[in-house]
Amino acid sequence: MPRHARGFDTQAAWDHLQRRDRKLAAWMRRLGPITPDPRWRKPFDPVDALARAILYQQLSGKAAATIVGRVETAIGSDRLHHDTLGRCDDASLRACGVSGNKLLALRDLAAREARGEIPDLRRMSTMDEDAIVEALVPIRGIGRWTVEMMLMFRLGRPDVLPIDDLGIRKGAQAVDKAEAMPAPKALAERGERWGPYRTYASLYLWRIADLANAPAASDKPKATTKATTRSTTKAAKRSQD
Repeated sequence: MPRHARGFDTQAAWDHLQRRDRKLAAWMRRLGPITPDPRWRKPFDPVDALARAILYQQLSGKAAATIVGRVETAIGSDRLHHDTLGRCDDASLRACGVSGNKLLALRDLAAREARGEIPDLRRMSTMDEDAIVEALVPIRGIGRWTVEMMLMFRLGRPDVLPIDDLGIRKGAQAVDKAEAMPAPKALAERGERWGPYRTYASLYLWRIADLANAPAASDKPKATTKATTRSTTKAAKRSQD
């Protein structure tokens, strides 16, 4: 059975996109090459990463880190797994600042891990992207976007396009100089030409969205638009740190 490596050749991705999409290529040259993400080579624990993604949802990085630290202290481990999370009852985890919905999500994740339903890193290496999404989205609190960020930033899969992501859609709008953001379905069709390196295209689209929405030196800051796009970009990275 073929195995998927973590990470991909970013030079090959650059060359491919330069040939396939003239408009995107111009932006890429303006921004310069994006180097391989060092997280592609770092140790990675899928269950722990999913637990942390649940705890980080809808919180600032500082607030989430505080809650994660409390949970680690309560369970006596920096591994968030079914055996360690099982050391604390619900009341203890709630006292750490874990919301009711996130507690239910953590318990569901732990139960599924105990039943062997969560693929480990070795098993994921034999699965394609759709199979990994299908395996993980049934977990309470885990949506397709969360899994896509894992695929991109931790597993280093080369051909992922998060079509529902606001920053990605804004970047595509800027590339095409469109009046409105493309609908997810239209973006999926637009992105066909970027395969098999849609991940690399996505990395540029986030940066293009930031640059396109940044105010000119003579303009007043457009706080809402700029903050919204950047928060999406940062959330994508923070969810997989």
